[in-house]
Amino acid sequence: MTDIEIAQQATIKPITEVAAKVGLVADDLELYGKYKAKIEMAKIQDLAKKEFGKLVLVTSINPTPAGEGKSTITIGLADALNRIGKQTVIALREPSLGPVMGIKGGATGGGYAQVLPMEDINLHFTGDMHAITTANNALAALLDNHIHQGNELNIDARRIIWKRVVDLNDRELRQVIVGLGGPIQGVPRQDGFDITVASEIMAILCLATDIDNLKERLGNIVVGYTFNREPVYVRDLQVQGALALLLKDALKPNLVQTIEGTPAFVHGGPFANIAHGCNSIMASRLALQLGDYAVTEAGFGADLGAEKFLDIKVPHLGKAPDVVVIVATIRALKMHGGVAKDQLAEENVAAVKTGYQNLKRHIENMQGYGVPVVVAINEFVTDTEAEFAQLESLCTDQGVVVKRASVWANGGAGGEELAKAVINAAAQEHDFQTLYQMSDSLESKIRQVVQKIYHGAEVHFEKKAQTQLRTFAKEGWDHLPVCMAKTQYSFSDDPTALGAPNDFVITIRELVPKLGAGFIVALTGDVMTMPGLPKKPAALKMDVDEVGNAVGLF
Repeated sequence: MTDIEIAQQATIKPITEVAAKVGLVADDLELYGKYKAKIEMAKIQDLAKKEFGKLVLVTSINPTPAGEGKSTITIGLADALNRIGKQTVIALREPSLGPVMGIKGGATGGGYAQVLPMEDINLHFTGDMHAITTANNALAALLDNHIHQGNELNIDARRIIWKRVVDLNDRELRQVIVGLGGPIQGVPRQDGFDITVASEIMAILCLATDIDNLKERLGNIVVGYTFNREPVYVRDLQVQGALALLLKDALKPNLVQTIEGTPAFVHGGPFANIAHGCNSIMASRLALQLGDYAVTEAGFGADLGAEKFLDIKVPHLGKAPDVVVIVATIRALKMHGGVAKDQLAEENVAAVKTGYQNLKRHIENMQGYGVPVVVAINEFVTDTEAEFAQLESLCTDQGVVVKRASVWANGGAGGEELAKAVINAAAQEHDFQTLYQMSDSLESKIRQVVQKIYHGAEVHFEKKAQTQLRTFAKEGWDHLPVCMAKTQYSFSDDPTALGAPNDFVITIRELVPKLGAGFIVALTGDVMTMPGLPKKPAALKMDVDEVGNAVGLF
């Protein structure tokens, strides 16, 4: 059966029953129908001083077209922990409609390790994406209106860095001209669209700790520069209150459930290749406060999502992971070992050994943070015992616990051995440390990520980036962490360089201040903040039947 057929045949409980498992009552919930709810701010405030449980961070090797199943493992692991008596809560990101309608797919897991209702979550859910899109574009409209109405702040329209957004993959909108049609239509200028999940407002929503912090962060957004090249902030426009009003409901975490009834907070969805790739701090804290174990994930491979989780999110979350789970598949390792996608069903033990270099580097990187590591092998039907034995032997030789997981096929029951390994690892003493110090220069932080995580030889800053480094240091912005915008497919900025490349140079072409989010984005290679659709988008297979059920949604 397909994922959607499994989801539609599952027995879904009223969300009030799921909430009751972790001590939430009806007054703590804002219901969105029978099976979805947001958590009321009053309850979030009541839980603020509650002690945290253990934190499990799920990440992966560099993704390939073969698939890794990080969300599936996250969900199946949480179900398995509950099966063996550990009260566990999940914290996941929300899907974006762009990849749902494109090629990447959704973010609700797969097989018998899914969060429900998967149709709603993968489509419009509770309207969070709409709220973020609206707030982003309201700011763009207010900014352009300020310039049209006399430009009291002396904003240079050529130096506006705030873009409009839409929650779709649409390459036609990457570069546009706005304000055409004469004086009453506005001031003509070059502009462009990003995808909603690349908006700084998405990052802000995911890093905000309450409404007051949300307003402060919104006020700190830099939208452009004056003719004197001074930064212009949202607080200068005095619209942070209006933006917060549009976001007040979106700020509340969403509660849903897995097929096995495990509570799951699905909230916020920044991409890890163009943003910081983690679900919201508020959702993560609720999972930590309501469960003995909180299982969360970070986007794409550990070189992107996990690095940003550990260096950007953890200082604000106030809790480091007690264990990092790195997901790998035999299929993906064979691709990193040089096997073509159409040859992956054939046994190739040598390719597993070659491709292991990618996993080995991720393991070493995560251990460098001082956190225990467990490897999860996400099983596929084409995997052979010889291939499993090779991978398990390589992990054991490296001193890392490795467990198979068949959660796609068997749900939580297929992840119990992994769950036991995670419990043992989380009980170990560990001493977490971030990759760099905030007092390091911005250039130094970028070099440390490139050299310590990617294992590149050097960093080349193009002329624009060099100028920005000096400007940002002058403005005092270089004390912020760095958020690398890089291809997810490789440690390098070349998506075709699979495995574990060495001695490459990372090129930084531009830096973007995200002061509301509290980090500086470093743009590398050809990473697009507005993706395009593939030749045959997933949307071509989608439909709806006569009673309103989704068809072809994975």
